[in-house]
Amino acid sequence: MSGAPGGSSVLAPRDVFLTWLYVPGDRPEVVAKALGSGADVVLVDLEDAVPSGRKAYALDATADLLADRHDVPVHVRVNALDGPLAAAEVRRLAPLPGLGALRLPKVNGPADVARAVAWAERPTRLYALLESALGVEQAYAVATAHPAVAGIALGEADLRADLGLRDDGGLAWSRGRVVVAARAAGLAPPPQSVFPDVRDTAGLARSCAEGRALGFLGRTAIHPRQLPVIREAFLPTDAEVAAAAEIVRAAATDSGALALPDGRFVDPAIVAGAHRTLALARHRES
Repeated sequence: MSGAPGGSSVLAPRDVFLTWLYVPGDRPEVVAKALGSGADVVLVDLEDAVPSGRKAYALDATADLLADRHDVPVHVRVNALDGPLAAAEVRRLAPLPGLGALRLPKVNGPADVARAVAWAERPTRLYALLESALGVEQAYAVATAHPAVAGIALGEADLRADLGLRDDGGLAWSRGRVVVAARAAGLAPPPQSVFPDVRDTAGLARSCAEGRALGFLGRTAIHPRQLPVIREAFLPTDAEVAAAAEIVRAAATDSGALALPDGRFVDPAIVAGAHRTLALARHRES
């Protein structure tokens, strides 16, 4: 991902993350299991999942984990950037070879990104969580704040509280806003926020289908049982892959707009979308 406005969204399989599994940083035995769970990214949480009395231990355990590289990318969500812990966490973790990226909570604008970049003191991939009305309003500014920003996403639990919402209907505009901002900035589509009921796999599947229709790609999870449901929901169907392959074949002989044998009109934007579908389909094989 270049982070440049208008950047390409055709991803190689290695760049596609569909499942992001949160695990508490003060539970190294759980983190070890998560590395073998099949998640595309293991998200070690130093923030909400860790009690205040175990924050120091969680940081030490996470630093030990990141002293080595792992087959699965390991990202770390640090504590609030305006609190007393984040600076030391970023400074300690950024140089470690096993760190894939830092996840920044409660980002309200480009200044928060600049603060994390300064603390890191070296190139470090950053994912910004937008969890307030101000953060959502600043979505594009955050997405383009620095080349280190690799993605943006919503933190919907805090956003619901900030907006005083009673149901998900009030999140529709914010969800559309973050999808558009990520695309405009040339970033990958954002993943959906967690689905809190780990037992309701049918509800999770329905929610993922709704998220995919809105332009999200993948989802953060809080339990391994959610991973296969999320993965399947965001992979293209056989019919979608076949249709995309037909478009790409037809476009290979024509650089402009064209009509398929069934009469469908295809322009370069649709061809680009077909390439994205085929790239995502290859994720099933990776």
